[in-house]
Amino acid sequence: MSDVPGAPADLLRSLTRAERLLSRRLGAVLADDALTIEAWRVLCLLADGQGHPMSEVSAEASLPPGTLTKLVDQLVDRNLVFRRIDPIDRRRIRAYLTARGRREHDRLDQRVRASLAELGLSDPGLSELGVADSSAPGVPPTANLVRQLDDLIGRLDPARQREHADAAGPHR
Repeated sequence: MSDVPGAPADLLRSLTRAERLLSRRLGAVLADDALTIEAWRVLCLLADGQGHPMSEVSAEASLPPGTLTKLVDQLVDRNLVFRRIDPIDRRRIRAYLTARGRREHDRLDQRVRASLAELGLSDPGLSELGVADSSAPGVPPTANLVRQLDDLIGRLDPARQREHADAAGPHR
């Protein structure tokens, strides 16, 4: 740890430690259903019902394509996920939650939220941990924390920087 509070090493150490401890805690919650943190990430991404290309799932779940394929195969075997050819780009495969996958995601999401609430990470509980509520009225503090972390990721991830540049259009 650095002698200077707020040094970059402190940020890295704190984020790494928080991710590892949170993954361990949620891994224990998910273990009752024989799911891994990686499988949970995939289910959460697919829970929006839109279906996602496997390449996007791989990037968002932080899994190499080969590992993701094996994981999705297991989720398909458990009837939680199905794959379809993308109707627009027939070279791509999209993954979706099955009806059973949606029910399981919803059930597990409640258990995960309860586990987070025990830590004081429920929406009202963050202020008790000293996390400032600078979100807009009606926006939960956890959403503010997630937004701040997403902003940080966006600034650090070269792929997201390219996406933002492409979305902004050509520069003159």
